[in-house]
Amino acid sequence: MAVKVLVVDDSSFFRRRVSEILEQDSNIQVIGFAVNGREAVDKARELKPDVITMDVEMPVLDGISAVKEIMAATPTPILMFSSLTRDGATATLDALDAGALDFLPKKFEDIARNNEDAIALLQNKVKEIGRRRLSRFSRPAPISRPTPAPASRSSSTANTSSGIVQPDRSFSRPAPASSPAASSSSTSNIRASGKQYQLVAIGTSTGGPVALQTILTQLPANFPHPILLIQHMPAAFTPAFAARLNGLCRINVKEAQNGDRLVPGTAYLAPGGQQMLIEGRGGSRTLRVFEDDSPRITYKPSVDVTFASAAKTFGGDVLAVVLTGMGADGRDGARMLKQVGATIWAQDEKTSVVYGMPQAVANAGLASESLALTDVAARLTRETGCG
Repeated sequence: MAVKVLVVDDSSFFRRRVSEILEQDSNIQVIGFAVNGREAVDKARELKPDVITMDVEMPVLDGISAVKEIMAATPTPILMFSSLTRDGATATLDALDAGALDFLPKKFEDIARNNEDAIALLQNKVKEIGRRRLSRFSRPAPISRPTPAPASRSSSTANTSSGIVQPDRSFSRPAPASSPAASSSSTSNIRASGKQYQLVAIGTSTGGPVALQTILTQLPANFPHPILLIQHMPAAFTPAFAARLNGLCRINVKEAQNGDRLVPGTAYLAPGGQQMLIEGRGGSRTLRVFEDDSPRITYKPSVDVTFASAAKTFGGDVLAVVLTGMGADGRDGARMLKQVGATIWAQDEKTSVVYGMPQAVANAGLASESLALTDVAARLTRETGCG
């Protein structure tokens, strides 16, 4: 069955270009167009597409407001197109908060090295998030964003955006719990393994921004280990994303910089377009962040690269989590971690926006557990001995 797509943009050129690209794939059918957010809301209700591609800046009703209205009335997987600017990054993160599932740069040359790769990536993203609509769907129930971290916590990059009511995108994932105690009761009877850790590493892609926010906002300020975050994201977006998380979380969150010393209770987000490695021994571990021009490495940052570095530096004292995302990035790095005795968890299929990366890890026999997104924070807290 073809994935039915509604294309929304005020530019006739861009609407035509996106339509031409999508319909090169026989598994995708463009069923309609909208030239502004208000028309998008109406056509989402009328046409009931499997996926909507949405511009951010449009007349009459902007893309973020349109996402909110669509998710409240006719919840549908939405792929945002955004400019790679500071304002574009902030607007895109607002759209993800409002209910959009994923995003791509509006300039196709910013997506991939060549036009063919960019076309394939757009087609694959539409098909992957479209499958969530085709396989599962239920009406939403509005919930609130997590309570921001106390103002007394030290922060040089506090989030200044206003709170946004998030609907439950239950065709793709459950609403985030407000605290670890609010997560599934299935975790309450599970004891910690007793294993000692020095590092937590989390890798993700499609659906990752909301998944990371769900997990990190539930961790206590006294979380006992440093956390490495590897999220597939453009370079223009990672500073804004780190700042947003830092303003919402009790732990500190920052975009990783070369030479950063790893300290407990701080999460380090790998910068877009770069790789993040760990250097040093004993009690002095630092990050090496660098530009990677290697054509052999598809993702920058790469979960595999950081996981492999963690295996080399920390050995088995790592708790690694692979969350929602397209492809198989993280599988090879998880294998290296597993070989030195590290613990690997994967997000389950039901709560993944795209069950690609966690499925690759689970199918390879590397994950000791597959967890619902709403259970991950509580399990991390219990497993690391801080809750």
